Amino acid sequence: MKQKEIKKAVREKYGSIAREEGSCCAPAASCCGSASIEEEISKRIGYGDEELSSVPEGANLGLGCGNPIALASLKEGETVLDLGSGAGFDCFIAANRVGKEGKVIGVDMTPDMIDRARENANKGNYTNVEFRLGEIENLPAADNSVDVVISNCVINLAPDKSRVFKETFRVLKPGGRLMISDIVLLKELPESIRDSIEAYIGCVAGATKKDEYLKTIKNAGFKDVQVLEETSFPVEFLSNDPVGKAIIEKLKMPIDEVKEIGKSVISIRVQGRK
Repeated sequence: MKQKEIKKAVREKYGSIAREEGSCCAPAASCCGSASIEEEISKRIGYGDEELSSVPEGANLGLGCGNPIALASLKEGETVLDLGSGAGFDCFIAANRVGKEGKVIGVDMTPDMIDRARENANKGNYTNVEFRLGEIENLPAADNSVDVVISNCVINLAPDKSRVFKETFRVLKPGGRLMISDIVLLKELPESIRDSIEAYIGCVAGATKKDEYLKTIKNAGFKDVQVLEETSFPVEFLSNDPVGKAIIEKLKMPIDEVKEIGKSVISIRVQGRK
């Protein structure tokens, strides 16, 4: 798949999510579900009740695969940059941690997501958060300008991950920290999945093997790179999701094969330092 084709498809899909037309990496909401499916997903991947209740309504789209802020040890007054900020969920949690003297910058390549995030910021009266339209391979931020970079299940969607981590290294101050949650593989996926644009948008086909992912971070210049946590990626995230269903139906995959693929997909929380 060509990079332009991937980016176009990802932008279109996440634009539709921002317009509340559907889900992506996370299970689809039931038509009759009473409790917020987004909250249920977020609790499963590490967010607490206090964090969930502290953000504006509509900021949590349930698209993450972990909580990158949980172990980031954010301090008051720090500047944080979120790669692929979506509707602003992690940005608002970070903003509460860094306080009014701190600053949070969210970067997303989807105009509809930026619009929605800005609406949420206005709704929550956040004065220390701003959202910038841009690609995470070419960050709209100055050299050595941020203390912490976070990201939640987004870098797996970038075709050029090496470029993403080099850009991340560039914008961090010396001593700055990287804290990300993402999807990686324990073994290669079947070729039919790797070549599926639907699977790419669904956060699976774009994932790389764990060792390769960590090596890419180190090659960008980061030190003290370590996996703080890893968990299996629930197979229902693929089989219940509308994108996942499309993959299964299009490729005519039996459920046993889906489960086998699920065993090779994990969520990790990784940190590094400049």
